[in-house]
Amino acid sequence: MESTVKPNLLISGVSDAGGGDYEKVKIDGVGTIKGSIAAVNFDTNGMTKVLGDLRANIMDCDGMIKVDGHLTAGKSVVDGTLKVKGSLKAESLAVNGFLRIDGDCESEVLDLEGSFEVQGLLNAGRLNAVLQWKGEAREIGVEFIKVRRTSKASWNKLWRWIMPKAVPGLKASVIEGDDIDLEYTEADIVRGNRIRIGKGCKIGLVEYRTELNAVSGAKIGKEVKTGD
Repeated sequence: MESTVKPNLLISGVSDAGGGDYEKVKIDGVGTIKGSIAAVNFDTNGMTKVLGDLRANIMDCDGMIKVDGHLTAGKSVVDGTLKVKGSLKAESLAVNGFLRIDGDCESEVLDLEGSFEVQGLLNAGRLNAVLQWKGEAREIGVEFIKVRRTSKASWNKLWRWIMPKAVPGLKASVIEGDDIDLEYTEADIVRGNRIRIGKGCKIGLVEYRTELNAVSGAKIGKEVKTGD
């Protein structure tokens, strides 16, 4: 039985194409996909808009990409801006820039440098966030989370221009995980096994099972040990 050979899709300059199932999608310039699309390799450089769902085994995007539906991907790297109106599910996702998900966000490994906003739930095995501006999620559930803030003059000028009222740091209603290491974070509840509350944090309630380490100056409304 012969295997079906998937076609490739190449967009160069300013153009659009229909959706479909492809082996490789390469977009250089400004491209619009009119419909849902699936690809083994999805590679973009410039401005890309998908008017539907996007599925890719490997995704590498430089510039701006907007997905009107859901995004499902394997290994994914974004240098620039990624906006998804639906939900996002990935094996691994690294974003250097800005991430916005209107639905839920789920990834086994999630590395974020810059700024992000997740309207729904954010679930990850490992979450590393280096914030150059704001990070927001309604609820965060992880095995491991580390949040830091960096100070880069050029990035700070850019983020002040994009989001002038935003404050560098993470904001969430609930953060729950096994190992939690936070700085510059504001949350109503932080719940986990081993927890570190670092500088710039303001937490309403901390529930920990094994260990709580809070640095001087970190604000915690209430501490509760739930383990034996």
